[in-house]
Amino acid sequence: MELVLIPDSLTTGIVAFLFICSIVTSMVTASFGVGGGLLLLVLMAMWVPPAAIIPVHGIIQFASNGGRVVLTWRNINWKVLVAFIPGVVAGSLLGTLLLVQLPAYIWQLTIALFVLYLCWGPGLPKAVLGSAGVFIAATATTFIGLFVGATGPLVAAFIKQIKMDRFGIVATQAAAMALQHAPKAVVFGFAGFVFQEWLLFIVGMALFGFVGTWLGLHVLRTISNKYFHRLFNVVLTLLSVRLLWQAGSSMLN
Repeated sequence: MELVLIPDSLTTGIVAFLFICSIVTSMVTASFGVGGGLLLLVLMAMWVPPAAIIPVHGIIQFASNGGRVVLTWRNINWKVLVAFIPGVVAGSLLGTLLLVQLPAYIWQLTIALFVLYLCWGPGLPKAVLGSAGVFIAATATTFIGLFVGATGPLVAAFIKQIKMDRFGIVATQAAAMALQHAPKAVVFGFAGFVFQEWLLFIVGMALFGFVGTWLGLHVLRTISNKYFHRLFNVVLTLLSVRLLWQAGSSMLN
């Protein structure tokens, strides 16, 4: 199959618009720690075919988060990441064995309610934030992410429970999400999805996303830790409310 920049299901105008969206959404995530990936998923879902949206978005997010890792690697909490990696492997293997489509309202309600609890409820016990807790969180969110592509807020809400400054949160979140998105190419490749038609589009989205990340990190440097944590909670709450709204709509239809 010949490599093309414009997949058959898209137009030149739509691709140009999504490239701009990649800049903006990457800037949002780099500035506030979360939100850009879910926003990009919503925008892409307007034009990208359902069969392609999760794998294509996943590889784009792998590249986008990878760019943040390159620019912020000195701030990564490596202790958290070492515990996170085995969970990613376990969640991916489980997802390969059980590649099924979950009802939308189930994951929407689950993610939204848990994120709201992590933002506004009592802090998690220290034992839960240890290596075993991080492993379980990584396994569960990696597994769910293979089906829904929108676990960023859940991972972010968990990571924010671990005491770090704003750069540590953004860097560790980026590394965790890069690890979670990486196996999607393998899992969906085994499931029969052909990435070749989307390859140049994914590369373009990744390059524009890197520009957005660079801009967003400059914004992050102007925000205090206290103000960042407040904004972080507000963004996560808004994303959760949106998920609750979607879940309610799905259950009523």
